[in-house]
Amino acid sequence: MTDSVFPRFIRRAPGRAAVLALVAGLLACGEAPPAGWSGYVEGDYVHVSSPLGGRLDTLTVRAGDRVRKGDALFALDAQAEQAEQAEARARLAGTLAQAANTTKGRRSDEVAVTRAQLAQARAQAALAHTAWVRQRDLLAQGFVSPASQDAARAALDQANARVTELQAALRVAALPARSDETDAAQAQAEAARQVLRQSEWRLAQKQQTAPADAQVAEVFFRVGETVAPGQPVLSLLPPGGVKARFYVPETEVGALATGQWVGLRCDGCGEPIPARIIRIASGPEFTPPVIYSNAQRARLVFLVEAAPRPADANRLHPGQPLDVSPLAQEPK
Repeated sequence: MTDSVFPRFIRRAPGRAAVLALVAGLLACGEAPPAGWSGYVEGDYVHVSSPLGGRLDTLTVRAGDRVRKGDALFALDAQAEQAEQAEARARLAGTLAQAANTTKGRRSDEVAVTRAQLAQARAQAALAHTAWVRQRDLLAQGFVSPASQDAARAALDQANARVTELQAALRVAALPARSDETDAAQAQAEAARQVLRQSEWRLAQKQQTAPADAQVAEVFFRVGETVAPGQPVLSLLPPGGVKARFYVPETEVGALATGQWVGLRCDGCGEPIPARIIRIASGPEFTPPVIYSNAQRARLVFLVEAAPRPADANRLHPGQPLDVSPLAQEPK
């Protein structure tokens, strides 16, 4: 109230002025509130999702359940991935067979056919040689013309060439494929093997297990609902996965540093819980105008986070309000 109003108020109510003076005196003599800051408990949740989407087929946990590392959490529909894996296995088997085939010669029955043809060609060559010798002798006696001997000689050369051809074919039948063909077949087999690895990975991603011992905090989907790729299906809270978050005025944050200890008080928690400061925000929580006045500076606060010791973390629960105060020394 203004100076012109206050005297009239005093004149009209002298008893009221005395009461106000007494209250002001009591407040001046009272103890100052203890130094500290307000905050709350926050959980460091692990959100479990699948990089692939699909219909939620199986959900084996509920909110509040405790799970151990490796326990099954949920499974998405995997029919397409199972078919893809079967196809990849079949393609790999085919490419491996082709690669193995390039390292072998022709089949035994095919080699046997070539051997039989070679034997036949040798017999024909022997017969052609006999005929040529006969024609040569007859020519010497004057019973045949030189043309007959030339025809016999041509037949002999043709028979010998056939024998040489089949001998080469028999050697080729025992050889594997050329090195370039073998390398290409092996490269195709390796590519098919990697495709199979991809399909196995995709199938494995449709079933998620607990990454560590934890408590199921929230479940976000029900069986039958469609989950988008990367969308969390549930969240886990590992043991000791809590921290304190509180706000320190701009005038006091300069006295704090990471590694310092603070005490956490909450309703029903008993003795103060020690916690170590792990983070001090690099900027104010609410940015005021560029030109700071004294009143605006008083409203600046900085976020600070502190982690309790693992043995004390179970005494805190996410969402609990906290009263935080500095500790003079490290607790024992």
